[in-house]
Amino acid sequence: MTPTNDRWTTNFHLAPRQGWLNDPNGLCQLHGTYHVFYQADPTWPAPGKKGWGHFASRDLVRWEDLGEPLVPSIPEDADGVYSGSALVVPGGAPDGSDLLRLYYTGNVKYEGDHVHTGRDANQIMITSEDGISLSEKEVLLRPEDYPSDLTRHVRDPKVWVQDGHYYMVLGARRSDDVGDVILYESSDAVAWTYRGRIESAHPFGYMWECPNVIQLDGRDYLVVCPQGLPSEQTRWQNLYQAGYFPLPQGVLETERVDEASFVELDWGFDFYAPQVFEDEKGRCILIGWMGMPDAEYTSAPEGLAWCHCLTVPREVTVGEDGLLCQWPVAEIDGLRGFAQPVSPTAGAILPHHHADIELVGIEGDLEMGAENGICGREGRLWPHRTRASAFGGARAPRAGGRLRRGGLREPR
Repeated sequence: MTPTNDRWTTNFHLAPRQGWLNDPNGLCQLHGTYHVFYQADPTWPAPGKKGWGHFASRDLVRWEDLGEPLVPSIPEDADGVYSGSALVVPGGAPDGSDLLRLYYTGNVKYEGDHVHTGRDANQIMITSEDGISLSEKEVLLRPEDYPSDLTRHVRDPKVWVQDGHYYMVLGARRSDDVGDVILYESSDAVAWTYRGRIESAHPFGYMWECPNVIQLDGRDYLVVCPQGLPSEQTRWQNLYQAGYFPLPQGVLETERVDEASFVELDWGFDFYAPQVFEDEKGRCILIGWMGMPDAEYTSAPEGLAWCHCLTVPREVTVGEDGLLCQWPVAEIDGLRGFAQPVSPTAGAILPHHHADIELVGIEGDLEMGAENGICGREGRLWPHRTRASAFGGARAPRAGGRLRRGGLREPR
C-alpha cells in the first residue's frame, strides 16, 4: 500500500515505509556502519507475523531502509521473529574481520493461554560478515533449557562479552506471575549454560521484558521493562515502564535487587523497549521505541500506511550521583538551526514543526505555551495539552521530568 498522507512523514526519527514498527533490535556498529534492526509487521493494519526490519547509516543521521531481511522461516520461529540483540565478535569472520551475531526469540503458538501454556520461546542465532547477508538460523535454547518455574514467556536475549566469556540475559515471567531476569554463560557464544537469575526482593511487576546490561565507568546497570506496576502520581504513568537498577556488586555478582532502586529512563508518554550498544568510538548509545505494547492505538490520519517510530539515538553517560544521563548524540547537532534565546518577558515564537528547548537558570514557576506547552512547578516539568491531537484524544496534564538546568526536550 502506498501512503497517501505524507504530512506525518518523520524528518529524522526512524519509521517504516509500510506497516507497524516496535522494539529496536540488534543495535550495533560493524565496519563503520551503524545497524538498527527493529520489530516489523509490514501487513499492518491487517494481522501478520513479526520479523525484523533494517536501517543502516554511516553517521546516525542519514539512514538507508534495507527492508525486512529476517522473517519467520523455520518451525522454531513460525509465529514471529521476536526481539533480540547484536554481538560484534572482533576477528570472528573467516577472513579475520569482525563478525556480527544476531540473537532473537523465535515465537511459536499452540492451543492455550499463551502465557502458562500454548507457547514456545526459542533463542535463535544468525551471523553476518557484512551486516546485510545472513547465515542459516541456529537454535540455541529451547523451553526445556529454562528453569522449570517459569511460564512460557521467556524472551529478548541480550548478549555481551566480559572477561573472556559470553553472557546472555533473558526477560522472564515466573509461574507465580512475578518478573525476573535469567542469566546464561558461554565460552563461544553458541553453547549456553544456565548460571542463575536476578530478581527483586519483593514482587515488582509480573514480567520483565527487554533486559539490557549497561557497563560504564566501572559500574553495571540492569535495564528492564517491568509490566504490571501500578501508576503513581509522579511515576510509572505509562502502561508499562522502562528503567534500570544500579548494580553496586556488578551484574555477574547480583542475585537480588532492591525494587526501590529502580529508575525510569524516560517519563515520556510513549517510550519502551530501549536497547543499548557500544559504538566504535566507545560511546554507549541508546535507542527506544516511541510506542507502547497493548496500548489502544485505534486511530490514525487517513491514508497513513505506517505506525510508530524510534527515538533519536542518545548517548548514555554516568552522572555525579551514579545515575544514568542521556543526551542526543553529537551528530544530531548538525540538524539544529540557529539558537534563539527567549526572554521571560518578551517571549518568542518558535518553529511550529519542532524545537529543542534548553532551560537555563530557571527559578520559580515556568509557563510555556497557551494551549499546548510546558509548565514548571515545585521543581518538576508538567506538559499540558488542551486540544485533541491529530491521533485522537486530548491528554490530561501529568508528571513529566525533573526541572533541571540545561535540560533538553527531545522533539517529537
